[in-house]
Amino acid sequence: MNVTERVVKEQFPFWQGALDAEIPAIDAECVVVVGCGTSYYLAQTIASAFNVNGRDALAVPGGEWARRPSSYVADRKGVVVVALSRSGESTETVQAVEASRAAGLKTIAITCEKDSSIARAADETVYLPTHPQEGVVMTSSASLMLIAGLRLAGVALDSAITKAAEGPLSVLGDVDASVIAGRRHFVYLGAGALYGIASEGALKLQEMSISYAQTFHPMEYRHGPISLIDEGSLVVLLYSEDTLDEEAKLAREIQEKGGKVIGFGGPGDISIPLLGKQLARIPEILPALQIFGERIAQSKQIDTTAPRHLTKVVVLS
Repeated sequence: MNVTERVVKEQFPFWQGALDAEIPAIDAECVVVVGCGTSYYLAQTIASAFNVNGRDALAVPGGEWARRPSSYVADRKGVVVVALSRSGESTETVQAVEASRAAGLKTIAITCEKDSSIARAADETVYLPTHPQEGVVMTSSASLMLIAGLRLAGVALDSAITKAAEGPLSVLGDVDASVIAGRRHFVYLGAGALYGIASEGALKLQEMSISYAQTFHPMEYRHGPISLIDEGSLVVLLYSEDTLDEEAKLAREIQEKGGKVIGFGGPGDISIPLLGKQLARIPEILPALQIFGERIAQSKQIDTTAPRHLTKVVVLS
């Protein structure tokens, strides 16, 4: 077991800190959630959760919000900016906070580094101590920022999610080699708030195993991309409770065309039960997607402690 896998499996004691952290109140007409890389995909899920719970929100990459906010929000009056950054030093995300404050907007930082640039720049900070051995690939810290961000969006979460997340992690941690063998085309599907998590799963696979992966909304996948499915395809489908039947039909279509399906909360060649309901089930999924990236990397004999072309903090000079 390398350090990456150990951190994935040892992250759960840190979750309680994210569940207990004091969450600022938001009184705003619109919430803009910003981040880069993993943090941006978490932002997509968090923004969707805000919308589901009745508050307008959108996710914007940190660099985009810092440079061209008018491309995303016509009138920024009443906007609150929530910025996610593990290190608190990601250049574009820090710039997004600084530009927002300069424009008179309230800013909230969610970070795993207490004395960081983003913590100093933001009006308020949610500090989430993470596993001290976490390396370049974001695992434990991603789960913590997701939990805190969902709570900020009004999602009720409690310590039961820790136990719930251990089940999917165990299933994909022990994934049968026959499911992985020969797979060279990877697809992640998720709707609504699950789209951001599907995107993060695809990113983890790419970072950890140097494999190309795509992300789509499930029903969109029929409109062209399904043409790529063959015996080398593996699809990770994050089922939504309200559209489970139609997504199950899509899973069967993929299987009929030769692809294998891992279904979270629904049928597949591997079917992984989820205990939570609606938005509260989202944290159950993330650790399993992290360990799956590690398993694909191991199958290709790739060391995830030193991912190619990546650094732990992206700082632009």
